[in-house]
Amino acid sequence: MSLRVALMRPIEDARRSAEVLRACGFEPIFAPVMALRATGAQPPDESFDAILATSANAFACLSAQARAGLAGLTLYVAGERTAAAASAAGFGEADEIAPDAVALAASIVARLPRASRLLYLAARDRKGDLEAALAAAGHRVVATEVYVAEARPAWGAAEAIAFSTCGAALHYSRRSAELAGILAERARLSAHLRALLHACLSQDAAEPLRAFGATRIVVASGARESLLIDALSAAARIANSGP
Repeated sequence: MSLRVALMRPIEDARRSAEVLRACGFEPIFAPVMALRATGAQPPDESFDAILATSANAFACLSAQARAGLAGLTLYVAGERTAAAASAAGFGEADEIAPDAVALAASIVARLPRASRLLYLAARDRKGDLEAALAAAGHRVVATEVYVAEARPAWGAAEAIAFSTCGAALHYSRRSAELAGILAERARLSAHLRALLHACLSQDAAEPLRAFGATRIVVASGARESLLIDALSAAARIANSGP
């Protein structure tokens, strides 16, 4: 029987991750802790030197009007999925595809002249590291919050039951890991959460789980989903080998 793995991501992201999990021999279980919603925000009517994005959701939630107005601008993104979403939304190939936001900031600083005007297609709830790094390097970053990942108040009954059958969980961010602990508490599944094998994209994502009492935690060697699933696979093999 394959290991059941809880996906806490918004359902749009979780569906894509589920395909990767199945290909690796796992059984994905959907237990989203957030729901995505487009804000309808429009970029300001001014000129920019480049567009930045760190999530595929930025392009999925961008209006057709905004897409038309931004066509042809230089594009810098974090992640292959973000680049693919940009292409699907009618943008050309990304000029830079960095593995994560830290690398993206470093690449922009190295490639663009100081005081460039940059449009960041962003989430409402986000870390400010990318913007801070670029501002410190002398760039002007204008963030347009095109989508929001809203915290869900609770899992549905079927979702809670499905979560209770999982042996592991994937965590992509600190916020989603924290919300997973909160929703598990509300579903009276805190003990199950603590017992799970947790694979986290970063040490930052792992911290809330430790606060909730989880101890079986592995962290990916880099900020890529493939490395996250590699960490899960390795930990699962060790757990299955037994004494």
